[in-house]
Amino acid sequence: MNIAIVTDSTSDITAELATTYGIQVVPAILVVEGRSLEDGTGISREDLYRQLPTMKTTPTTAAPSSGTFQQVYQALFSQGADQILSLHVSGLLSGMCNAAIVAAKAFGNRVHVIDSCHVTFGLGFQVLAAAQAARMGQALTEIQKVIEGIRQRTHLVAMLDTLEYAHRSGRISWTRYNFGNLLRLKPFLGIKDGLVIRMGEARTRQKGIERLYKLLADLGPLEHLAVLHTNAESDALSMVERFKSMVKDNPLIINVTSIIGVHVGPNGLGFVAVTQ
Repeated sequence: MNIAIVTDSTSDITAELATTYGIQVVPAILVVEGRSLEDGTGISREDLYRQLPTMKTTPTTAAPSSGTFQQVYQALFSQGADQILSLHVSGLLSGMCNAAIVAAKAFGNRVHVIDSCHVTFGLGFQVLAAAQAARMGQALTEIQKVIEGIRQRTHLVAMLDTLEYAHRSGRISWTRYNFGNLLRLKPFLGIKDGLVIRMGEARTRQKGIERLYKLLADLGPLEHLAVLHTNAESDALSMVERFKSMVKDNPLIINVTSIIGVHVGPNGLGFVAVTQ
């Protein structure tokens, strides 16, 4: 059976990985100063994060339409797919899953939409595992078990340089009540059951990086590691150098998609780790 894998651009699956594993990536929408752009077009991640502090209006984000998903699914079936697994960013944080579910109804039981309960490479590692299992010829139910197994071993932690952008976005409810107290600190965020949770804060960036290192070291041997940043490549490279011996596979360095980065702000640093 030919099982096609679909995801959205919040997964941070690179063009190279998408080509290698035959993954179809549907771009989310970034609205910058009145212009609607598909994720990855119009402005680079690097330029966006450089310009964010001086922009008059904060960019916003949106899910692609259900019609866009329907076109993608139809094209894959026309190319010979028998079934489609469509994995997406947490449904509690985005309308992506809902748009995919609406589109899937046009194809009966041939499209299976999965809420990853994660963001960026917390989703990305599930997508890669699904694509690898599909390539090995595993059945649909087996691939779904592989995805669930990866999800249960996935840990995401991020340190923001400021809470300002998360507060502006309105996507994280508790920032409304903690914004004033945390403005001068370096807040830590995680993902649990598809929601962004507060994981404390550090008084300085250096202390924050030390805490990130400890949180990662405490996870023990890793199967996969992606170091995440928003224009903080030097810090990301240092983290990879420090922890590459803990990982079975080569660690990835990801300058996070603009769709997530506009809610994080510049100079964010974090990781997605899958334990062994």
